[in-house]
Amino acid sequence: MSPDKYNKLIKLRKKLDKLDDSLIKIIKKRTSIVKQVLQLKEYKNQIIDNKRIRLILSQIKKKSINNNIDPKITRRIWINMIRAYIDYEKRNFNKK
Repeated sequence: MSPDKYNKLIKLRKKLDKLDDSLIKIIKKRTSIVKQVLQLKEYKNQIIDNKRIRLILSQIKKKSINNNIDPKITRRIWINMIRAYIDYEKRNFNKK
């Protein structure tokens, strides 16, 4: 790799690091809201709402297409995020 390309790579990685910092703040906010949602659920079987999951994934696909983002990328991100929060809710359900 040429020195010029290497320097560009370093700059781009720094931009990605800044974006990651922003994402961490957003995830913290999202987790706070998920905690509030969990407080409203009375039964563990309310944690997974397949109808809502399908709706979310459908909306994400539309938004991705409208924003010129590969919908396979966003679908995979959202599925993993949904799974992570389902796991979080299951682990914290009895602790309320």
